[in-house]
Amino acid sequence: MIAITGASGQLGRLVIEALLKKLPATEIVAAVRNPDRVADLAGRGVHVRHADYNQPATLEAAFRGVDKLLLISSSEVGSRLPQHRAVIEAASRAGVKLIAYTSLLHADTSPLGLAAEHKATEALLKDSGVPFVLLRNGWYSENYLASVPTALQFGALIGSAGDGRIASAARADYAAAAAAVLTADNQSGRVYELAGDASYSLAELAAEVARQSGQPVVYQNLPEAEFKAALVGAGLPDAFAGLLADSDAGAAQGGLFDGSHQLSQLIGRPTTPIAAQIKPVLDALHNMPAK
Repeated sequence: MIAITGASGQLGRLVIEALLKKLPATEIVAAVRNPDRVADLAGRGVHVRHADYNQPATLEAAFRGVDKLLLISSSEVGSRLPQHRAVIEAASRAGVKLIAYTSLLHADTSPLGLAAEHKATEALLKDSGVPFVLLRNGWYSENYLASVPTALQFGALIGSAGDGRIASAARADYAAAAAAVLTADNQSGRVYELAGDASYSLAELAAEVARQSGQPVVYQNLPEAEFKAALVGAGLPDAFAGLLADSDAGAAQGGLFDGSHQLSQLIGRPTTPIAAQIKPVLDALHNMPAK
């Protein structure tokens, strides 16, 4: 069986949908903090098991009988390492034969502050004795698409990425890659640097939003501290604003670019261009009821 941690999350759900195209539902385990959130998956025949990163006692039972495990990195930045350690140790005790881990693009050399916990988790995997494969995911296009409504409202997309090239891909592309690796043989020891086929600067993204919307949108580059302050002023928590600003600054240093096309090779098709994902965002905004 193949188990997916964080299966109720955005990526986890997509991975399970991709696996269901390849495997019977009875060979898939959705390991989740709140089983009620994936009742629909249980109704389709997927095994649903309680697995909470913060409750290590739940993990070993959740992984029993599992051959391959996808460890989707925790969303709790700053608390990831002990959570990931608990998963890895439980997987080892349960006899899991392969752990696939969603790390960060070029985690070993990345300028992004986010890389530290990923790099440390990779070290835990190496020390665990459990065979593993690293899925070093680049940026999800959805991370930047979330800024489109505000960019349209103010006529500006703000950031600290300068002219850095961003090779993002759709979350569904990364999910398809995970499913491909989990259903393939001889994956132990492999490291995949996963990113979109095409790259763009934030100025180019702003121009594309302007073109598709018919509204003026420009890119305004800010120093990292000013970008963080603007995000805090918009209501984001300080820590999250700092993470986003740091990631943009890392993008300016090439931290979100990779040109190896390993993602499209894994999934057997081109990755989804961000331009193709802008229209659904604009359509959703257009269809929102007036206040």
